[in-house]
Amino acid sequence: QVQLVESGGGLVQAGGSLRLSCVASRPTFRMYAMGWFRQAPGNEREFVATISWSGGNTDYADSVKGRFTISRDNAKNTVYLQMNSLKPEDTAVYYCAAGPRMFTVVSGPDYWGQGTQVTVSS
Repeated sequence: QVQLVESGGGLVQAGGSLRLSCVASRPTFRMYAMGWFRQAPGNEREFVATISWSGGNTDYADSVKGRFTISRDNAKNTVYLQMNSLKPEDTAVYYCAAGPRMFTVVSGPDYWGQGTQVTVSS
């Protein structure tokens, strides 16, 4: 079992930046691909970004390409999501996730965090 704890959410104006962090409870974190999803009220949970266990491969949703960057520090059991040029439509609860391989769908991860709220004001 891997527990994931997100932090770094908050309220920011459009055009601003936030960095989300997700800390895993076990050193075996480095064996997992990691990623981020988000869910806005009334919407389904959607893929944002994913990163391989080594950090050498990444993938992004088209809606965030060029604005968001996913990275990881295996020594700290932590994955990050740097979000720049934020837009009001980025407002959502952001969830960290872990799985045996990179994923772009909700069925991919085996583990989920509890979520952190990101609100972008216009």
